[in-house]
Amino acid sequence: MVKKLIASWLCVMMAFCASAENGYDLWLRYTPVKQDDLRKSYTSWCSRVVITESSATMDAIRHELSLGWKGMLGLGLNVSKILPVTGNALLIGTSTADPVKGLPVVQEAAALNAEGYLIKTVNIKGRQCLVVTAKTQKGLLYGVFALLQLMQTGQSLHGLNISESPKMQLRVLNHWDNLNGTVERGYAGGSIWDWQRLPGFIDPRYIDYARANASVGINGTVLNNVNAKAVSLTKEYILKTAALANVFKPYGIKVYLTARFSAPKEIGGLKTADPLDPEVREWWKKKADEIYRYIPDFGGFLVKANSEGQPGPGDYRRTHADGANMIAEALKPHGGIVMWRAFVYENRKGEDRAAQAYKEFKPLDGKFDTNVLLQPKYGPIDFQPREALHPLFGSMPQTQLMMEFQLTQEYFGFASHLVYLGTLFKEYLQTDTWSAGKGSTVSSIVSDDNEGRLTGIAGVANIGTDINWCGHPFAASNWFAFGKFAWDPEASPFDVAMDWVKMTFSSSGFFNTTITHLMVDSREMAVNYMTPLGLNHIMNFATHYGPGPWYKDPHWDAWDYHHADSVGLGVDRTATGSNAVAQYAPALAALYANRETVPKELLLWFHHVEWDAKMASGKTMWEELVLHYYKGVEKVRFLQQNWDRMKNHIDAERFGVVKQLIAQQLKEAEWWRDGCVLYFQGFSKRPLPQGCRQPDKPLQYYRKIPFPGF
Repeated sequence: MVKKLIASWLCVMMAFCASAENGYDLWLRYTPVKQDDLRKSYTSWCSRVVITESSATMDAIRHELSLGWKGMLGLGLNVSKILPVTGNALLIGTSTADPVKGLPVVQEAAALNAEGYLIKTVNIKGRQCLVVTAKTQKGLLYGVFALLQLMQTGQSLHGLNISESPKMQLRVLNHWDNLNGTVERGYAGGSIWDWQRLPGFIDPRYIDYARANASVGINGTVLNNVNAKAVSLTKEYILKTAALANVFKPYGIKVYLTARFSAPKEIGGLKTADPLDPEVREWWKKKADEIYRYIPDFGGFLVKANSEGQPGPGDYRRTHADGANMIAEALKPHGGIVMWRAFVYENRKGEDRAAQAYKEFKPLDGKFDTNVLLQPKYGPIDFQPREALHPLFGSMPQTQLMMEFQLTQEYFGFASHLVYLGTLFKEYLQTDTWSAGKGSTVSSIVSDDNEGRLTGIAGVANIGTDINWCGHPFAASNWFAFGKFAWDPEASPFDVAMDWVKMTFSSSGFFNTTITHLMVDSREMAVNYMTPLGLNHIMNFATHYGPGPWYKDPHWDAWDYHHADSVGLGVDRTATGSNAVAQYAPALAALYANRETVPKELLLWFHHVEWDAKMASGKTMWEELVLHYYKGVEKVRFLQQNWDRMKNHIDAERFGVVKQLIAQQLKEAEWWRDGCVLYFQGFSKRPLPQGCRQPDKPLQYYRKIPFPGF
């Protein structure tokens, strides 16, 4: 079934791809190679292809090569199981298959992990052969995509010796998709899962989704929202999930479901969901058995519990470890895992939200089962443009942790603003926790440097039914970058962005270099016009869109996140305040607690700073704050000017879309700047620094601007 779908969709896509540049193809466009020398070189390797094995995954490899060969070289795929007598050849096979197993490269392949691959040029009986090999067919799939990326980015195939293994075992997208077709915090249309027509109808788009994920090494997908409905665990939806699992399996992707903790009561007829109740434990075991009957390679469950109104073990005065271990026990015989979110908080007046999760989870270190991963966000508040690192990283050495990033731009202007997140991924993965001395980076905690432990990383998906998948033509760069950093947390944000630009736009060197630099600067640009110097959560509360440092209602007060008063600005998290700084390792806590050593980017996160306090620049804090806001807007204007220079370097359709969106981004950056500066000026009572024009509207004007789309 899947093989036929792939074959039929290949024909459809070949016709479709030739007709439009609307972003549907993402970074898998496979446009013609224009350089004669490269095209001749690629053709010499690619005209003879030996594929040693047969399976659904090998069929996926063949079809991807067919797309690549047709698009880049204008060639049909000429596949054989036997090496040609003369001439170069591309040899693809696992290290145990003929004729690969007789080659010296097998010894090098032995050092790979189960998903790693080797691409190497070798001499076989006087012939030059390009070998792609791996221990598993999944590794081969990743190796073939890597080879295609080399060709898409104009790299030479001569003298290759590339050995790659992913640094994290679980590289998972979390879809916040609802069963009714909507997407929570999704800004690219509705859900791509057509639950109403599953399992009978398989949308060909599912195959393209799998291709895109496999091309960047993503190996898991959570299909439903963390605010889950219990019905997703009924047989009806298990069968629908099984249909998707069958499509994704050839591409090395496991499916997961978010499990609602109260499901035993809601769909199981029990009177309780108490994790220590024997009947409840038995219900979860039977439910796991049922799921694995239909989905033998089911990945497991993601759970959001006792957070934002979701049910959980706390309802029964049990711990998060009690709840996670109950579900883990049910999954363990099948090899399944539990990803237990650490995003728990209450909006309690006078209590620092940034310190709450640590207090709840730190005492549970070492109490989670071996198939449980605790999943904190990168910061302790909520996917802010910049936060301090979540203190649980480095604080739970006996617990398996996995990082949670967000690709959908909930706090970055949705799909209206151009914000590349590769720099954010790098920043948090390389933050030093000092938990075991200098060099104890987050990367070392969540990656395979810890042998014998489960490792992983999650990204909240920004994918929807928009033709270009992610809304903004540049938003797909964050999907791409997430996969690259999940594979290698030491990756370069610049190099990742450059590869994405080349593959997505395939334009001149002038375009590639200019746009890559703008992308790498874009996250800091957005931080500056939204929340500079460590400010956070001053967005509109209801929408998370647009400025709202003035927001106040009986349940939520933005002031709790900035503490602006006549003296200064910022939240004191040192010993004289909430003392949240004490949740970090002593060396890091000392760095953050000292105004002289805390990174400027986190100054107002950890300190309440006087308006006239002198900064390292020689300016006052007030002047520095305002200048950051104005710098952010000027950077958007610079982005706009440079994009206008690209008109003749890419297709008109995507150029026009981005041009309109940057114009909107500039308008909204000015809204952020003027609203926030005027609001904080009401406390500081200081004039704007020289060169910064006073906003021409009063604060009330900015407070009353309606939030787009709401």
